[in-house]
Amino acid sequence: YVEPVSFDQRFGEVLWLYLGGTEVGRAWLVTIALSALVTVLVVMVRSFVGVFVAGLLAVASLWPLAEQGHAAGTANHEAAVSASFTHSVFAAMWIGGLAMVAVIAWSHKPPAQKFHTVLSRYSTIALVSFLVVAASGVTNAWLRVGEAPAMFSAYGALVAAKVVALVLLGGAGALYRTRLLASLASGVRGSTAVTMRVVAAELALMGVASGLASALARTATPVPEIPATELAVATPSEILTGELLPPEFEWSMVITTWQLDLLWALIVVFAIVYYVWGHLRLAKRGDSWPVGRTIAWVSGMVVLGITTNAGLGVYGTYLFSVHMVAHMILSMAIPLLLVLGAPVTLASRAIAGRKDGSRGPREWILAAVHSRYLGFLGHPLVAAVIFGLSLIVFYYSPLFSWALEDHLGHQWMIVHFLASGYLFAQSLVGIDPTPHNPPYPLRLIIVLATMGFHAFFGLSLIYGTGLLVPEWYGAMGREWGPNPLLDQQNGGEIAWGLGEFPTLALAILVAWSWSRSDERANKRRDRRVDAVGDTELDAYNEMLRARAGVPDRPRKG
Repeated sequence: YVEPVSFDQRFGEVLWLYLGGTEVGRAWLVTIALSALVTVLVVMVRSFVGVFVAGLLAVASLWPLAEQGHAAGTANHEAAVSASFTHSVFAAMWIGGLAMVAVIAWSHKPPAQKFHTVLSRYSTIALVSFLVVAASGVTNAWLRVGEAPAMFSAYGALVAAKVVALVLLGGAGALYRTRLLASLASGVRGSTAVTMRVVAAELALMGVASGLASALARTATPVPEIPATELAVATPSEILTGELLPPEFEWSMVITTWQLDLLWALIVVFAIVYYVWGHLRLAKRGDSWPVGRTIAWVSGMVVLGITTNAGLGVYGTYLFSVHMVAHMILSMAIPLLLVLGAPVTLASRAIAGRKDGSRGPREWILAAVHSRYLGFLGHPLVAAVIFGLSLIVFYYSPLFSWALEDHLGHQWMIVHFLASGYLFAQSLVGIDPTPHNPPYPLRLIIVLATMGFHAFFGLSLIYGTGLLVPEWYGAMGREWGPNPLLDQQNGGEIAWGLGEFPTLALAILVAWSWSRSDERANKRRDRRVDAVGDTELDAYNEMLRARAGVPDRPRKG
């Protein structure tokens, strides 16, 4: 029985109860509010910064719903949320981008050459979106279908239909890249009309795929979805994390235990692929690029993938000491490797610039690097303060519990650790261009001060007598490993000891860069002396002769 809609007082009360008193309602409320704000912004703003902010808010509006639906009740909640979020974002980019291509073609009727430019740029976005949507779709299906026989269920049939739609859309994308773009570029008569018919068919197919996605969201999954709060007998671990307590931790599990976080796995894969592509593109046109930088970048990304998808990510939820290892790697080791890869310099050399006034990847990267905001945050003193105070602010505030209890907080934590560490390392030993060039003695002082601050933070944990998040680590019901307080003290030792290794490497790099800088300065001075003579030395000798009363002797030659 469905009660008819009546817009009376009771309807308003029930509506507000739904929006404010249920998780799904709150998710929809946030999504609707952000969507309304984005709608206003895209109408009002005209600057690149305004468009960028509107884009970020549009992406953020998809997160609340990614945490609901099937993702809310699945056993692998974090993996399901990451997969659902990436799926939604790139599906929106794919469908919305194609819709804009259609609007541009039908409303402005651009010449074939200009339409080729628009379609070729969209084609790159569509290719990336296709790969991400395929990967996230496979992950979602794997989490919710379970075993192969379940593909014969109603849910499995819908998944199979969506796979067919995805394959057909991939074929349309291949048609763009292999035939239609070439026809538009060469100005073949009727090529625009043919392309628009393909675009219309693709939009219709995307509508079918979106309908299948809606049907999937309303269909029961073969894998049971029972939240921990609804279990007859739930363990403390299930109540807190939604997962059973894992086996007793051993350090070998850092590599042998895996739990997919698709968001970071995709970031790692695409970051490596695009960096290697840039290196190969420079080599193809005869330009050199140090292999050591490529090794540093790839190594940093591989370590990032392991840290976010393997044992450190799994057991950091249950052991503070393991969490601290991940923190030190995310904030110190990985950023140092990425900075040594000089990604901005590579991008500025490998990516072609645009000449039509629009912004492509190169323009966005350079605009960010030269912005006043990053210029302020990238100052060595500011970056050092952010890097150091983050330890205190994060661990001694509700931010730490948010990062443990909420998947969004966990993702924010990773981004913050990486960003603060990258800014700090870039300000001291960065190869990429920066508006600040502090003297090397100041850089060494900053590094030494950071080492001291890390030692202070580690000691505060070692000798502390209270748990930072007792309602989490103290209530996990863990029967193996050290007790929560001892484990926290072990984490303090890790913060003090393990954190000094990257800092020491940073100090060595600063000293080495200082030495190299002095060598380059001496070589420049020697070349100037060979060309025009040493004017400073000549003036000094002339002063000494004047004081001694010796007449100036003409120089030979």
